[in-house]
Amino acid sequence: MAASSAYALSVLALPDLDAITRRTATAQAGSPSVRVGKGEVAAVRQMTKVLGDAAAELGGGHARHLVVRYLTEDVAPWLGGSFTQAIGRELFAAVSQLVHLAGWMAGDEGNQGLAQRYYAHSFRLAAEAGDAELSATALRGMAVQAIDHGHRAAAVRLSEECVRRARALDDPRALAYYRTTLANAAALDGDRPTAASALAAAQSAIERSPAAPGESWAGHYSVGRWAHESGMILARLGDLDAAEEHLRHALDIHGLDRRRTRAIVLADLGQIRLQRGDIGAAVAGWHDFLDCADGIRSVKVHDAVQEMRARLDRLSGVPEVDGLSERAAAL
Repeated sequence: MAASSAYALSVLALPDLDAITRRTATAQAGSPSVRVGKGEVAAVRQMTKVLGDAAAELGGGHARHLVVRYLTEDVAPWLGGSFTQAIGRELFAAVSQLVHLAGWMAGDEGNQGLAQRYYAHSFRLAAEAGDAELSATALRGMAVQAIDHGHRAAAVRLSEECVRRARALDDPRALAYYRTTLANAAALDGDRPTAASALAAAQSAIERSPAAPGESWAGHYSVGRWAHESGMILARLGDLDAAEEHLRHALDIHGLDRRRTRAIVLADLGQIRLQRGDIGAAVAGWHDFLDCADGIRSVKVHDAVQEMRARLDRLSGVPEVDGLSERAAAL
């Protein structure tokens, strides 16, 4: 299925969380042969963490089949099993995160239509669990897709809904996560006041974030990731000096321990330096990018290589560019 803003927006037609008749509202009288307890919930969470860590390091193209197999062969029978109301809510929330991971991996692999469907399923599971943060995170996944593909109206609508659903949360990392997405969508739409306001709110939230990450997807939103996203929003708004400062801040001060993330930041930094006319610094950053990108299976990394090569073609004859072009072609 082709990715479309209409499909993403159709998810918003679901009733509010409190209006949904959830399977978790009462004890589930499912298959008596499959009883689900805290052990199964813990297993889903642990597998999501392990598989998510691998994907964050090596890209969504690695081992997505393991996530799908675990989801269909192990987890699906538990959803149809018997459990108490409390366990049911925990189970559906945990599975929502696993399904979201499958969607993220599909998108990072380049299959955007499949990713949308996973995000929609993640949203519905989160709604059944009554988890506002997971609902907002699933919508954010589709908002980012809309941003990446230039669906401006859908991007704004979805990101606004992320913020609305998260309004009662008290985790500063989560609030910064959704506010930054809204700022990105608004910048894409040319709405500078909204972009600036959302970006300032995100900064205020991330500066209040605890040192230790939470358990959820949004709870792992770090200052380094915020600095990278903010830098790219500022670049979209035309402030290249501030954009470069934010990206260097993300790399040099806060690290970025995930190789995939670090590679993308280095690629973006090279692009911004080139826009500023600093060819030498751009080439140096791109060499670091290629060092980091080798072996990563991610459509974002692949696209970054292609964009870099397109710009290098226009710089043929510049001495420091030739070796970089050869390395990029080999990768």
